[in-house]
Amino acid sequence: MVSLSRIAPILAVGTAFLPAGCGGGKENQTAAGRPALDPGKTYEVTLQTSEGSFSFDLDVRDSPNTTASFATLVGKGFFDGLSFHRIVPGFVIQGGDPNGDGSGGPGYTTVDVPPAEARYTKGMVAMAKAAGEPPGTAGSQFFVVTGDDARLPADYALLGKVTRGLDVVEKIGTLGDPSTEQPTKRVVIEKATLAER
Repeated sequence: MVSLSRIAPILAVGTAFLPAGCGGGKENQTAAGRPALDPGKTYEVTLQTSEGSFSFDLDVRDSPNTTASFATLVGKGFFDGLSFHRIVPGFVIQGGDPNGDGSGGPGYTTVDVPPAEARYTKGMVAMAKAAGEPPGTAGSQFFVVTGDDARLPADYALLGKVTRGLDVVEKIGTLGDPSTEQPTKRVVIEKATLAER
């Protein structure tokens, strides 16, 4: 069982989010009102960072609202120039906060409750949320698991799984102070891109 000190920091982020609006039932939109992604296609996000690039496929089936929002934010350049503000060696790297301190987001949230059997193992990408928010709530902050198994409860919306560049994720994962969970070196997302196949 993981200690509460390991769970709490992921829970205690992004407290400034506002509720998402409904999409009005349009067929090509998610419940959050953003363009829906086709579950029959594969969408790959690539993050070019100051330490190299890594890619992950979006989990459109388990998280249609979350992935539609994330894809929209990528398209708007939201993540470009943001840093990994939290790096916990052997646990997670966390980014996506425009404030750079774990308090920010895009100004709205989405919800995709993960399956009860969801496990957060090495290379899994999921969304961070504030402690008081319901399971599956997401804004823009995400984390990538760098340990074999983060042993977190199924509370975090699933974003995807790293398909290329796991070595880069692991390298970034070494650039944090375990006692403060702060980066020992600034790691910037230089460019986020989305490819469809």
